[in-house]
Amino acid sequence: MTRFIDLSIPITNDVVSDPEVMRPRVTYMTHESTWEQIAMFFPGLRKEDLPDGEGWAVEQVKLSTHNGTHMDAPWHYHSTTGVGDSGGARPAPSIDEAPLDRFFRPGVKLDFSALPHGHVVSAAEVEAELSRVGHELRPLDIVLVQSGAVYGTENFTDQGVGLGAEATLWLTERGVEVVGTDAWSWDAPFSHTARRWADTRDPSIIWEGHKAGRIRPYYQIEKLTNLETLPASGFTLSCFPVKIERASAGWIRAVALVGD
Repeated sequence: MTRFIDLSIPITNDVVSDPEVMRPRVTYMTHESTWEQIAMFFPGLRKEDLPDGEGWAVEQVKLSTHNGTHMDAPWHYHSTTGVGDSGGARPAPSIDEAPLDRFFRPGVKLDFSALPHGHVVSAAEVEAELSRVGHELRPLDIVLVQSGAVYGTENFTDQGVGLGAEATLWLTERGVEVVGTDAWSWDAPFSHTARRWADTRDPSIIWEGHKAGRIRPYYQIEKLTNLETLPASGFTLSCFPVKIERASAGWIRAVALVGD
C-alpha cells in the first residue's frame, strides 16, 4: 500500500517563513459576510433567501511566486543558461516552460541536518552521503536536502546548510534536473554568506548555487517540510508547479509516495 507524505508548508499569515518584505497576506471572507457578493449575480436576492442566511467562504491572497513551498525555474537565476556549452547561451526557461515529465520521479534524500547552519555543502559531501545511504544516482532523480532548517521556528530564514556551485554542478552534470530543500533557499542563508563576503569580498560566493543554473539549467524546490519522515530512497516525488506565464517560480504541492 502506498503512503502519501505531504512535504509542503501552508500559505499562512501566522508562521513567518519569509523576510517581512516578502510575506504573504491572506484575507478571509466568511459565510456570514458574503451574501451580498452572491446577490450581485441575482438582483433582488435577500440574505434570508439563502440557506441559513449564509453566503460563501472565499479568500483573497497576496503572494510572491516564491512564497510557500515553490519551485524556482532557471529564469529566476539568470536571463540565460548554457553558458560555456558548445551550443552557446540561450534564454533561460520560465516556470510555464517547465517539462512536466521531470516532476514525477524517484527521489533521494540527503541528510545534512547535523552540519552547522550556514555550511556550504561540497560535491565530496554529496558523494559521501549518497554512498552512506547506498543510493546510486541516476539521471532525472530528484535530490532533496534535509538542511537542518525547521519550519515554524524563530529565524527560519537564517537556518540550514546550502549547496554551492560545486555541489550543484556535480549533481546536474550527472543528469539531475530537479532538486529541493527544506530551507528558505538552496544556497546557504544570506546572513551567513554576508559574513563570509564581508571578510573575503569574493562575489562568486553570493547566490552561487542558484547561479550554477546559468551554466546548466535545473529546477529547484524551496521550503519543503517533513523531510525527516522520508526514507533516504525508495520514494517517488510529485511536484508539479502552477503554470504562471513568464514567471520565475510557481507554487507546488509536494507529495512523496512511499511504497511498503
